[in-house]
Amino acid sequence: MKGTRPLTNEEIKRVRDSFEGMYKIRNAGLFMLGVSIGGRVSELLALKIEDVWQNLQPVTDFQFDRKIVKGGEVSRTIPVNVDGREAIESLISWHKKDFGSIHPDTPLFRGLKSGENGKVVALKRQAVHKILKNAFVKAGLNGKLATHTLRKTFAQRLYQKCNDIFVVKEMLGHKNVATTQAYIGINYVEVREAVEAMSLAAAENPPDPLEAFEPAELMKRLTDLGYTVTKREDIGSSTHSIPEQEVILCREGV
Repeated sequence: MKGTRPLTNEEIKRVRDSFEGMYKIRNAGLFMLGVSIGGRVSELLALKIEDVWQNLQPVTDFQFDRKIVKGGEVSRTIPVNVDGREAIESLISWHKKDFGSIHPDTPLFRGLKSGENGKVVALKRQAVHKILKNAFVKAGLNGKLATHTLRKTFAQRLYQKCNDIFVVKEMLGHKNVATTQAYIGINYVEVREAVEAMSLAAAENPPDPLEAFEPAELMKRLTDLGYTVTKREDIGSSTHSIPEQEVILCREGV
C-alpha cells in the first residue's frame, strides 16, 4: 500500500508480542517471516510447509518460486535470518501440536475453514489485514500501517545494513532499481531522529555526545585517534558514562 511506513526494531518487538489467542503462533509467525524475508502478503500466503521446512529443519535460504511471485516475475532467493528461522520452527511446532501432523503440501498459514472435500486452505488476505491492524493498535503504534508495512520494513532494514540499493532490488524482486528507489524512499528512522533533534526541548538540553558510546567503544575510538587511555579503577569518580573509573588521556606530542 502506497504511503505505508516501515517499523523500527523496537516496534517489531512490540507487534510480535501483541498477538494472542489460539492462532497467536500462526499470526506472529506470519508477521516475523514477513519482516525477515520481505515477501508480499500474497506470496507469504501461497507458502506450503515444504517451502520452509526441509530435512527436519527450517531453510536457511528461501526461494520465492516464480509461480507464486506477483506478475510472474523471476524467482528470487533470500537468506533467512535467525528471526525467520525461529518463526518457522514455531509454526511447525504449532502445526504438529494443534493438528497432529504436518504434510509438505499443507499451507504454512492455514485458515480457520476448510475448502472443498475438507482440504486445508490458507488464510485470506482480508483476514491478514484485520489481524495485523489489530496487532498494530494493540502495540500502540500510529501512522499509516498495513500489510505492506512488513515488506517495507524488510526493505529499509536491509538497506540500512548493506547500503546497496541493487541488493535490495534483487531481494524484493523488482524489475528495475527506480522502483526500489521510490519504494525505499527516505530513511524513516533518521528522519524521526532529525525531527526530534530540531525541537526546542532538544536545543535547550543538548545531549552529551559521549553518551552515545558504550565505555569500551569510547575507549577504542579515543585510542584510534592517537590517545593513550589509562583507566584508574575504583577511585569513586566517573567520566562520561564510564562507571567507577577515571579516564586519563594523553596524546603523543601534546
